[in-house]
Order: sequence, then C-alpha cells, then structure tokens
Amino acid sequence: MNNVIELVGFDGDDTLWHSEGYYQSAHGEFERIIGEYVDLADVRVHDRLLATERRNIKLFGYGAKGMTLSMLESAIDITGQRISATDLHRIIELGKQVLAHPVELLPGIRAAVEAVAQHHRVVLITKGDLFHQEQKVASSGLADLFHRIEIVSEKDERTYRNVLDEFQLAPARFAMVGNSLRSDIAPVVEMGGWGVYMPYHVTWAHETDTDFVDRASRVIQVEGPTGIAGAIEELQGRAAA
Repeated sequence: MNNVIELVGFDGDDTLWHSEGYYQSAHGEFERIIGEYVDLADVRVHDRLLATERRNIKLFGYGAKGMTLSMLESAIDITGQRISATDLHRIIELGKQVLAHPVELLPGIRAAVEAVAQHHRVVLITKGDLFHQEQKVASSGLADLFHRIEIVSEKDERTYRNVLDEFQLAPARFAMVGNSLRSDIAPVVEMGGWGVYMPYHVTWAHETDTDFVDRASRVIQVEGPTGIAGAIEELQGRAAA
C-alpha cells in the first residue's frame, strides 16, 4: 500500500493541553485596565489589540511574550500615552501569569496519543516561544510518547516539509492532528497530507483567519481526544484506497 499513513503529528496548545483560555483571560483583564482610561466600545480595544498582535508576529513571534509586548504597545497607543507606569506594570504581570500557568492536559489525550502510537510513529509539532513551549512539553508528561518534538516559529508548508524530509516521507504518508485549520490542517492537506481537526471551544482570531475548505475528504473532524485514533485509521483506509 503506497499511501498508508506512517507518521502522525500532534499540535500542542489546545490539542494536548489547555492554552487559549489563559490568553483570553489576560485579554479580558487588559480591556478592564484600558477601560479605566477610555470608552471600550468607542475605541474598539479588542480589534486594535488583535491588529497589533498580527502586525508584530513577524517581530515577536507567537506566545505570551509577544502578546505582552503587543498589549503594552496597544495600551500606550489607545490611551494616548496617558496610561500610568503602575498599569503598564499590571499588564506585564498579566503576561507573566500566562507564562506561569499550569499545564493541564485535555481529558483523555494521553490515551489518544498512546493509541495512535501503537500503529504509527508520532511527532509533536508545536509553535510559540521556545522556552515556554519547552516548559509545557516537560510539564505535560507526554514527551516520552513522541519520536520527535519540533518547536517551530510558524506552521506552514516549509515547516511540515522539513519534518517530512527528516523522516524521508512523502506528504501522503503524513497526518496532522490539531485545533487550528489555518496552522495544523490547511498546510498539510494542501501539500497532499491528511488532517484530523479537533476544534477547541475558544480559538484565537488569528488562527480562524483562513479560507481553507476540504474538497477531497482528506480531513475528519472529531469532537474530542477519544475520536482521534479512529479518525486516523479511517484516513489510513482512504489513503490506501
């Protein structure tokens, strides 16, 4: 069978462990701080912060540190430089809290990875700040399950091709499991691979910014970790057909 899936990649944040909720909480507190200076509805704080974060990705990368710098920049801009040093310090503390949050696995995810690993090689491909992601991986207790752990600055076709080159595999032999259509699913499917899409209950707006549509039944959506192993086997059947 020339197209049997040999390698399965797993995303980290909001696929293996909870993450986005901590960022959303920080954003909410940020808006409360800014609300002491301006009318939140009038200045569109949420939209302006998101625009700043998107603009700064190429400079700061993904993760809590980039978010914190973008919040500081936005706070100064939105308040017309009126924000106090005390409140700027409060924003810095928000970033530190996100960096220090405990790693809480999604229920059933370890069993799901173990089930997939019984029949396929598995790799972890996660993006974000290197130091923070290394801490999460170490704290998760899942590192021993993966043949390879890749912490990357962006998830695009080049990133996935680099991983596949290391394993000497064609894209048709690779499936990716993740909660982001934009980062986890679209690049892999568009290069000829397969996807298991497991939506998280809250997703950063930047990750929902995609026009990707699965037109070839190369993606299966599951509602939680218990569906992952079955989805991979279903995809393997399609790949072998």
